[in-house]
Amino acid sequence: MKGIILAGGSGSRLYPITKGISKQLLPIYDKPMIYYPLSVLMLSNIKEVLIISNPEYIDFYKALLGDGSSLGMRFEYKIQEKPRGLADAFIVGEDFIGDDSVCLILGDNIFYGQGFVRKLLNASQIKEGAVIFGYYVPNPTEFGVVEFDKNYNVLSIEEKPDKPKSRYAVPGLYYYDNSVIELAKNLKFSTRGELEITDLNREYLNEGKLKVELLGRGFAWLDTGTYEGLANASNFVRTMQERTGLYISCLEEIAYRNKWITKKEMISLGREYEKTEYGKYLLSIAGEI
Repeated sequence: MKGIILAGGSGSRLYPITKGISKQLLPIYDKPMIYYPLSVLMLSNIKEVLIISNPEYIDFYKALLGDGSSLGMRFEYKIQEKPRGLADAFIVGEDFIGDDSVCLILGDNIFYGQGFVRKLLNASQIKEGAVIFGYYVPNPTEFGVVEFDKNYNVLSIEEKPDKPKSRYAVPGLYYYDNSVIELAKNLKFSTRGELEITDLNREYLNEGKLKVELLGRGFAWLDTGTYEGLANASNFVRTMQERTGLYISCLEEIAYRNKWITKKEMISLGREYEKTEYGKYLLSIAGEI
């Protein structure tokens, strides 16, 4: 399975903060925002990742993440010239995906919770169809909403419905088989001129091949689309790390525990940041301090 991070958009809801920088490069406490969705792909055991962004920001991502080799991974980069909807990621990334299945995650999504890795690994084993996630929210009219039966087969999926059929929102994390490319190509543009991910999911639903995995109590799905959301996400990460002594979405640690990099390579990465608490944490994981 391959992974795609969609890190485009104007970030206009965060102006003037994002007037000259991509939202997904903003800090969430001690890490750039894009580290958080990237860590989800890594925890799904995905080593090949495509980052899609606007032409004016793509070089910033290349400078930050490189080719992925320092993490035992491979990164590629593609430009989305203008916003054409989330489903456009599979058209932009067609050559990258090749004959593989694919996971799409939005670059501003932050997840945290016990048992999450198991759910990710289960979803990443998909051979046919699609897996989406459901997260209980008090205000479902503001989200895409999924309705499902006792076997977690999706019955309906609606975008910001006036009368929601459930209280489970669909976060920006999706696992698809390889047919997603052709399905995306055959989508019609919506009234707002985009290829909608909800319409793509409906194609799988119509074929009876759409499953939902629930993120229950104890899970956090954090919004970073507002000033308050950014501050709350940073405070959440800071609090959890201080209380547990374990870092959230530490890419180097995940790569090391996945055995994608050696202890020597881990120490080298820690030395790069040794003047920071982040670097000291990496060295402690490698047993150096």
